[in-house]
Amino acid sequence: MESLTAPELLQWAVGAFPRKIALACSFQAEESVLIDMLHRLQGPNFRVFTLDTGRLNQETYDCMDALRQRYGIEVEVYFPEASAVEKMVGEQGLNLFYKSIESRKLCCGIRKIEPLNRALKNLDAWMTGLRREQAATRTEVRKVEIDRSHGGIAKINPLVDWSQKQVWDYIGEHKVPYNALHDQGYPSIGCAPCTRAVKPWEDIRAGRWWWENPETKECGLHVKAEVAAPSSY
Repeated sequence: MESLTAPELLQWAVGAFPRKIALACSFQAEESVLIDMLHRLQGPNFRVFTLDTGRLNQETYDCMDALRQRYGIEVEVYFPEASAVEKMVGEQGLNLFYKSIESRKLCCGIRKIEPLNRALKNLDAWMTGLRREQAATRTEVRKVEIDRSHGGIAKINPLVDWSQKQVWDYIGEHKVPYNALHDQGYPSIGCAPCTRAVKPWEDIRAGRWWWENPETKECGLHVKAEVAAPSSY
């Protein structure tokens, strides 16, 4: 699988897991590329889901609307459980994530991980825009993995070996809609209070949870998965 191009891997994935596979989309440049590729393969007949944490930037919602309109797709939106958010905020405050790593991970768990678990519950596979170049925590990501944290479903990462330049070359060539925050110095986009613009010399994900150690900066959505054997699927 590692030798397949991104379109070839997507073609295999949608054929291997018809209607039981979906693209996880946070409306960053990589997912815009994958949406365009999937649309070229089979029109609007593919599933896309997103996690609305309640703390996203307006530009992210604008990007969602632009992609919906351009490609005629539906986006499944998963929200955190209101009661869990109310309890967390009542006990620790609205901006608890600045207090400690534990509080930040609690917030990510309620606003991201629990909704993701619901989104993946009835799927056999999910697709992501992960790239090895993005972070120290992602250097070993493979194109096809077994996601044991979600019942052993397949995790497909078509762009793992792409560079940032390749992503933007594709967007420019095909005039793909993308999140306007990328033009404002945000190479990586998450929740508004946990993401800042970066300087030209900084790491791609330096603006994510910038007060934490870069070796541990993950929200928990992408835990280390098992490499899938060629005969696994």
